[in-house]
Amino acid sequence: MKNYLSNWNLMRIIRLILGIVIIVQGFQAHQWMFVALGGLFTLMPLFNVGCCSTAGCGTNYSSRKPTGTEDITYEEVKSK
Repeated sequence: MKNYLSNWNLMRIIRLILGIVIIVQGFQAHQWMFVALGGLFTLMPLFNVGCCSTAGCGTNYSSRKPTGTEDITYEEVKSK
């Protein structure tokens, strides 16, 4: 439990508060789709999931330096 509470950052807290606000507004307006959407936005920070939680947004970085350059040839295309 201590490890779970130590991984919180500002963005995660903002997502949780936003989800709770959407749920409350959905109940007040009797819009059940907003309640479901707010539930989704509330569960994401609670379970710490999102688009980048499993390094889905990361890119591969190669530490190898290119060894040389290749000569590139161009062909001119003329329009009629």
